[in-house]
Order: sequence, then C-alpha cells, then structure tokens
Amino acid sequence: MSCSKEEIERKRLAALQKRQNLLSNSNFNQSPAKKPYAAQIGSPIASSSNGGYKSFTHNSNRSHPYAQARTSGSSEENRVPAGKVVSGTMYLISEDRFEVNPSEFCSPLINIFKSLPSKSFDSKSKLWNFSINDYQQLMSKVAPLAPHIVLGPIPPYVLRVLRENATDPSSVDLSPIEATLRHKLMPFQEEGVRFGISRRGRCMIADDMGLGKTFQALAIASYYRHNWPLLIVTTSSMRDTWQNKIQELLPSVPLMNIATLTSGKDTQFVADKQTEVVIVSYKITSMYTDLLKSKKFGVVIIDESHYLKSHKAQCTIALGSITRQCQRAILLSGTPALSRPAELYTQLTLIEPGLFSSYTEYGKRYCDGKQTNFGWDMTGQSNLPELQILLQKRFLIRRTKEQVLTKLEEKTRETVLLDQTLLNHSQEEAKGLSEMAEAYNKSKSSDKHAALITYFSESARVKIPAICKYIRQLVESETKRKFLVFAHHRSVIDAICLTLDEAEVHYISIVGSTPANTRADLVDTFQHTESCRCAVLSITAANSGITLTAANLVLFAELHWNPGILTQAESRAHRIGQAGGVCVRYLLAARTADDFMWPMLQTKLNVLNNVGLSRDTFEDTTMKHQESKNNITQYLTPTVIPKNKNDYIPGTNIRKDSLNADASGDRMDASKQASSSGDDADKSFLDDDEDDELLANLDL
Repeated sequence: MSCSKEEIERKRLAALQKRQNLLSNSNFNQSPAKKPYAAQIGSPIASSSNGGYKSFTHNSNRSHPYAQARTSGSSEENRVPAGKVVSGTMYLISEDRFEVNPSEFCSPLINIFKSLPSKSFDSKSKLWNFSINDYQQLMSKVAPLAPHIVLGPIPPYVLRVLRENATDPSSVDLSPIEATLRHKLMPFQEEGVRFGISRRGRCMIADDMGLGKTFQALAIASYYRHNWPLLIVTTSSMRDTWQNKIQELLPSVPLMNIATLTSGKDTQFVADKQTEVVIVSYKITSMYTDLLKSKKFGVVIIDESHYLKSHKAQCTIALGSITRQCQRAILLSGTPALSRPAELYTQLTLIEPGLFSSYTEYGKRYCDGKQTNFGWDMTGQSNLPELQILLQKRFLIRRTKEQVLTKLEEKTRETVLLDQTLLNHSQEEAKGLSEMAEAYNKSKSSDKHAALITYFSESARVKIPAICKYIRQLVESETKRKFLVFAHHRSVIDAICLTLDEAEVHYISIVGSTPANTRADLVDTFQHTESCRCAVLSITAANSGITLTAANLVLFAELHWNPGILTQAESRAHRIGQAGGVCVRYLLAARTADDFMWPMLQTKLNVLNNVGLSRDTFEDTTMKHQESKNNITQYLTPTVIPKNKNDYIPGTNIRKDSLNADASGDRMDASKQASSSGDDADKSFLDDDEDDELLANLDL
C-alpha cells in the first residue's frame, strides 16, 4: 500500500507529537515508582540507591520532585510543538531600531530575543525591539527553527537605504547656481536645494504649499545646468507661470530657447537642438512621449506630482519611460499623498525606478494589501513608521509653514453649521437624503465612493439657499474684507455668483473652463484692485498654482473627499506674502453628505500624519451657527437683467471702465457671465481642465 507525500508528512508529524506527549507524561504525570524509566530517557531526575526513588519524605526542605522536573526542563521550553507554525513580521520603528511582532507567544523565540544584547521590551505594545545592528544575528538564530518558526525579514531595499552613505547636505556648495536665483533663496530654501543636490538631483521637494518649491526646483536644475536640456511637466494653467519664473530667476536662458509644447505645431521647436527648456502639461506628455524621449532630457521637474497617483495612467507610464533615461528628476508637491500611502508608489518609482520590485510588493508592505475577488485591495495602511523613515532618509524633504515662517500668523479653522430651516428640500426630499445616507452606510467598500458621490451631489443642491444667505450676511457685516469662496458643483458656483451680483460686490471667478492665459490676469485683478472683494473658485480647478494673499478669509461652501485638496486650497491665501492671519470656514449642513465626509477627512489626515506627510487636523476647529433672521427667497431668484458681456473684464463682474472710476459711483448689473469664455458657458467646469484626468468624471 503506497502513501502520498502529504500522508507521509502527516504521519511523521503525528508520530512526533505522540513521542512528545509520551515524554511529557513520563516527566510530569507518571508515579514515583516509574521514575527510573524517566531517568533512562533523559529525565533530569537522577536515580538513587533507594530503588531509583528520589527521597523527599525525610527532608522537608527539598522541592517536590514534580516541581523540580518542571523547573529544570529547559529543553522542553526550547522545543517547538510539532506540526505548528509561528510566524511574525519585522519592521523599523526608528532609523536604528526594529520591532518583531510574532503571531503568538513562543518560548523558544522569546529565549532568542533575551539573548540579544540590544533587547528591549515595550510594555505598552507587548513587543520586543532591537538595534538594527543585531538584525543579522537574530535572523541567524531563528533560521534553524524553520519551518516551525518563520519571521518575515525586513526588505533588502530598506536595509540598503539605511546603509547608504549619502552626501552631507551642509557640505554642498551652491556657487554653481545662477547668482540671480541664488541670492533670492531664503535659508530654508537653501536647505532644500542642498538636500536635493545631496540626493544627486533625484528627490522630492514636499514643502507645505506657499514655501517656494518652484525656486528650489529651478535652483537644483541650475546647479545641474551641464545636464540640460530641461523638461518641466506641470498643469496647463501653470505653463505660463513657469516660463515667467525662468525668465525672472534664470536670465541667462534666452527666451527663444524656451519652448512650450501645446500642439503639433510646436514639435519642430521642441526638437530644435538650441531649445534648452521644454514646458508641457500632463496630457501633452502622454500624447508626445516619443518626441520627448528623443530629446534626451537630462533634468526633469514634475510639478504637482501627486496627480500621478495612479500607476496605470497614461501620463504616469509616459513619464516613467522619460525619467528612467534622465540623470536628474525633481518632483514637487505640497501634498504628495492626498489620502493614502498607495498614492506615493508612482512618485517614488519615478525618483528611483529599481527600488521596489513591484507595486504589489510595495502595497503588501505599506498599504496592508489584501487579495480579493476583484484583485489587490491597496486602500489600507501598514508599517507607516518604516515608510516615513524611508521617505525622509532617501526621497523627500518636507517643511511646514509653522517650522520655517515664524513671522507668518497662524491659520484658524471654523465650522459653520448652516441654518436647517434654510435648506432647500421638502419632506419627500429630506426622506430621500436619509435613504441616500442609509444606502451609503450599507454599501460595500467597492461601492461606497459611488454612493457618496450621489449623496454629495444632492446635498449640494439642498445647501444652496443657506450658503447664499451666509454670503449675503458676510458682505453686509464686513464691507471691506477680501475673501475666497471654494465650491465644487457648477450649480453652487453659479448661485454664489448671482448672490454677489445682487449685493453689488466685485469678484473674479476661476473654474475649469477658465482659459489658462487669463487666470494670471484674474489673480492680478483680485490682488491689486481694492474694489474686487471676492474670488469664487472651483475646488478642483483652482486649489493650486495661484497666490491670493490679499484675502484673509477662506470659505468652503462644499467639502471634498481628499483632505489634501482642501489644505492646498486653504494655502492660496495662507502662504508667503500674507500680512495677517487667515481664517478658514467650512459651511456644513446637518443630515447631508457633510455628516459623513467631515469625519472621513479627519481619518484620512491621520493616515498622512502617521507617515509624516501632514500636520493638519480638522479636530480642533471651532463650531458656529448661522444666523437666521430674514427670508432669503429674494436672494435665490434674482431678476436677471441682460447685459453686454463685452463691457466686463472676462471672468469677473467688474466693468472695464470701473477700474478708473470712483468705486462709490459704480453700479453693477444683477447677473454675471458664468464663465470667462462665453462660448463655454454651458460646458462642465472640468471639461477643459485637461491635466486632472483622475477628477474629470466628478462633474455631477
């Protein structure tokens, strides 16, 4: 009768277990008369002249023989139960120490832990940790216990980063940087430039929004001028800004040697050997990948690199192939991960392509990756202290405004609970909102986002009357204060603009369909025109790349599910150049999607805080209630008076002739052009935002 390998192994393990049980019974459970047999098979109880019995009746000071057998059986403590496997994981908790987390208590493993000189037991976590210098010794001692004890090792790439001898940033000489730019760098910016150079020009500058990442990137690029041509990848709205900054900070680069690739007609200019700098948007990068690869760039700057959070996106794949052949790659982002560690993978691989063997390996290590029926779920988090060490040791430098701008006043957050009686819904619609909330709670994790989007869209419509009333109250109580209003849905943005029209308040508006070449003019109007009091902005189209420090109040009429998007938007006002403190107010409505989105934002921020990518929190906001005195029907259905759009500055409700007139004599029409381009007035405000492909399907 033949047996399979599995049956043979099962019988072997059963025999080992049976033998162990016999030994245990012989040592601890047999009668004293059979102790000589126990001694023969290796029992620590020696036989005596009295028939092999250990005498204890005449000496009360002797220990009980059974107890003696238990305490002296050290070999039993080191024996691993047959057929049982104890697993465990090891991960860094600091640059010089690692922790072991076994699946269960195991005496042989604990004895090994105690034998290491750097051992330390954490009474809170109930786990052992050791010096990284003892790592190899621990692995060699555990190896003979396999397959009964198996510890997952620290990945080789982590050990490689720890052992890497990086250049000391303080020893870097900045004299090769063009003098015009070098003399404008603030001390903390010089520190960022030195960090980037010490990492051989492959790094991420992840400073808080408004701390001059553009200056630092161009300084690093200038240091490596001998490696040019230079490629700058940014959003379509920021292409002109980058060109202007190069002209201002690097005057040695002739204007004729800077090319902006926007369409096929620019390809010849880009291919020209004299062209030193090429500026492109994300979408253009994926359209002209072969052209850009043939240019053989030596230095690449990727602005707002968090847009590359999907490793499957076309622009990510295109930039991966381009950066692999570049000597220097500088990534810029104030929010490298908007909500979860998985979003960092593509950015890290652009900096060092060969570090991680695959996305799956990274996800299992740092995203609590789990195999599901629909593939790998990488939405979680794991080993965040180790990931933070990896980021700071090898990849990025990050400073916050609180750390480096000591003269910049603090930013305060407030939540305003909108008046429930002003919400625009009937009893049936209120019931529908409750059903949407219930559907969101009951939906599976894979369907939750879609359910939230539906709930979010309906909540926006309901909040409009209360939002408009709050803005009316604000402009009446504070007649000179400049402020920003962020919203997501076009219906909310239009309602806010109509309310400001009725109140005869000058404002600008930047949405997705606002042409890139007019945004700078709109920003300049808000910043330097005293009569322009408000900027109505799309959260997704105007959360980055613009400076609006003339305002010290920021309103959010709606939320967004990514906390990074919100903190970026807040920093349009709270940045270098702000003369006073900034107050941020979130307008929330009870029994709407805000009830779910607000705590969700804080949870996501906690994840980013754990990995060292954020220090923000929404937990310390103060709550206020909206005043409710008057009926606001008149504000919701304003009389629209036809007007000639040519009489107004595009993107504003400001008359062209009003800038030279006395502000007190100006009278404005009651309606406003919805977009800066009349032909695009009915288009989605995200349609023309070509750079944000990941958010293009969120216009509801």
